[in-house]
Amino acid sequence: MGYPGKNTKQYSTPKRHFEKSRIESERTLAIAYGLRNKREIWRATEVLRKHRAGAREVLAMNSSIGAVPKTIARRDELLNTLQRYGIIGPDAAMDNVLTLKVEDILERRLQTIVYRKGLARSPKQARQLITHGHIAINGRRVSIPSYMVTISEEAEVTYYATSSLADDANGERQRIMNQRA
Repeated sequence: MGYPGKNTKQYSTPKRHFEKSRIESERTLAIAYGLRNKREIWRATEVLRKHRAGAREVLAMNSSIGAVPKTIARRDELLNTLQRYGIIGPDAAMDNVLTLKVEDILERRLQTIVYRKGLARSPKQARQLITHGHIAINGRRVSIPSYMVTISEEAEVTYYATSSLADDANGERQRIMNQRA
């Protein structure tokens, strides 16, 4: 099992480290989503890779042994997880899982949700507000920018109650609201 306190790497590095097209596409993603480094992109890629592998496994089981209860349960589990996070729609099929992109995963991060809701002026500022403890979900402070927000939690993302930004008279909050208007 290994030592439980030891952190393990949750991503895999690219096979070709100096591939120009990959480096450029990762750079545009990092700028668009306000990511700190490429490891965050690689982590999202790893999450996507696991979901695609699960979809391929279900499709292979369907074609070889048919729609047995185990296959149906695995398919429903995978689709329900992706639907709960809003990565795929409610009427999606297994083929939709195979067409997902890294951007679909990055769109569900708390950092992106805070920016898209207009609580921050830029993705970088959204990251800063989260790490400094100004953002809450259901009234509970969340300080992890990579937190995956479910559909049910998305409406509950707001400023933390004791944060200085919770006050409407705050100068920075007025600047954020003026920029969005």
